[in-house]
Amino acid sequence: MKTDSSFHMSPNEFRHWGKKIVDWIADYYENVDKYPVLADVEPGEVRAKLPDAPPLSGEDFEKILKDVDDIIMPGITHWQSPDFFAYFPSNTSGPSILGELLSAGLGVQGMSWVTSPACTELETHIMDWIVDMMGLPQAFKSINSGGGVIQDSASSACLTALLTAREKAADFQCNTQGYKGGLVAYISTQTHSSLEKAIRIAGFGTDNLRKIEVDENFALIPEKLEVQIALDRENGLQPCFVCATVGTTSSNAMDPLRKIGEIANREKLWMHVDGAMSGSAAICPEYRQYLDGLELADSYAFNPHKWLFTNFDCDCFFVKDKASLINTLSILPEYLRNKATESGAVIDYRDWQIPLGRRFRSLKLWFVLRHYGIEGLQFHVRKHVELTQQFKKWIEDSPDFELMAPVPLNLVCFRHVGGDDVNKKLLEIVNATGKMFFSHTTLNDKYVLRMSIGQSNTEEKHIQAAWDRIVKAAEQVVNG
Repeated sequence: MKTDSSFHMSPNEFRHWGKKIVDWIADYYENVDKYPVLADVEPGEVRAKLPDAPPLSGEDFEKILKDVDDIIMPGITHWQSPDFFAYFPSNTSGPSILGELLSAGLGVQGMSWVTSPACTELETHIMDWIVDMMGLPQAFKSINSGGGVIQDSASSACLTALLTAREKAADFQCNTQGYKGGLVAYISTQTHSSLEKAIRIAGFGTDNLRKIEVDENFALIPEKLEVQIALDRENGLQPCFVCATVGTTSSNAMDPLRKIGEIANREKLWMHVDGAMSGSAAICPEYRQYLDGLELADSYAFNPHKWLFTNFDCDCFFVKDKASLINTLSILPEYLRNKATESGAVIDYRDWQIPLGRRFRSLKLWFVLRHYGIEGLQFHVRKHVELTQQFKKWIEDSPDFELMAPVPLNLVCFRHVGGDDVNKKLLEIVNATGKMFFSHTTLNDKYVLRMSIGQSNTEEKHIQAAWDRIVKAAEQVVNG
C-alpha cells in the first residue's frame, strides 16, 4: 500500500514496474505457443475470482501482476499464438506495442491540430506514405482533393462513408432537416455484417438495403447490381451507395471493383471499398490486381491491425473528396474554436470521424513502418501466402477433404467430404485440444472449416502440426 499522500505512482516506481511489465510481455511472446490457444474457462469463471467490491485502499502492484497471472491469463484466448488460425489475422509486433506504450504515456487527445500538432501531422504524412507504398490512387493523398485518416475499425470507416454518401445524395440536408427516406444502399450477400449495422445506425433501415447475389466464387455479380438499381429507380427510390469488398471475411472473395465502380460512377452512387482483411496484401505489388478499379471508388479502408503487425485498433480510411466528408461530420462549438482551425491551413481529424476524441494511433503504425520497412512487411505477407498455398495443396491432395472456395491470399475454406456433422465434430475435437484454434463458416448452405494463416510468428511447422491434428481428428470422427 502506498504511503505517499499523493496516491500517485512515482516516476521511480513507474520505471521499476514498467520494466517488469516489458519483461512480462517479452516472456509471454517467448512462451506464447505453450499456452492453450482457446481459453479453457466456463462462463462466469473469471468474474467469480474477482472480489465483490473495489479496494478502499490502493494495493501493491506486485499483487496486481500476480492476479494477472492467476485470474486473467486463464481467461485469455491467445490471438498472438502461432497456432491461432480462427476468424482473421489480428497480429501485433514489438514495435507496435512500444508505439502504443509511448502513445499511452504521452496521453495525447488529438481531436484538433492545435491539441497536438505532431499527432495530426504525423498521421497525415503516414497516410500519404501508405498511398504510395501500396500503389493506391493518388486522389487519396492529402495534397490532392482527398486524404486519409486512422479510424478505430473498418466498421467505423464504413459508417462514416455511408453517412457521407447519405448527405451527398440529399444535398447535405439530412443533418439539418432529418432523413426523409427513399435512399437505397447495395452490398453483396457476403459483405461484412458491419455494413448492415451501419445501415441501421444511419437511418436507412434494412428494408432499403439490397443484398446482391454472388457468383460461384462468392463475388458480387455486377449485372445483378445493375438490374436492382434500375428496378429501384423505377419504384421511385434513390440509389446512393454501394460497398465492394476486397477479401470477404467468410471466404476471402474478391469483388470485381472495376465493373462495380463503372456502374457506381454511371449511376452516381458513392462507392466504398472494404479491404479490411486483405487490403494489407497490397504492400506486395503482385497482389494489387485485387485493387484494380479502386480509382473509381469514393472511399477505401483496410486494417493494418489485421495483417500489418500493428495492434488493434488501427484502420486506414481514405476518401477521394475530403470536403464532402468534412461537410457531413463537422461541428464547431465555441470551445473548440482556435486560430489554426479558422485559418483553414490545418486538418482537424475530429471532423473525419464519429467521435470527437482520438488517440495518437499513428505512432504505433509509424514505429512498425520504420522498423520493418517495406521489404520486411512484404517478406512476412509473402511468407503467409506461401504457407497458405502449402495448406491448400494438402487439401487438394487428400481424398478426404475438399476446397470450398478459391484461395487468393491467406484463407483456406475447406471441409471433410463426410458432411456437416463430421466437420462440426472435427472442429470441436481439434479446438478442445488447446493446441490450435480455427473456426467455421457456411457457404452454399454447407458447414465449412476456415484456416486463416497470418499471425506474426506462424511458421511452416505450425501449419504442418495443424494439418496433422485435423487429419487425426477426422479419422477419429469417421472411424469412431
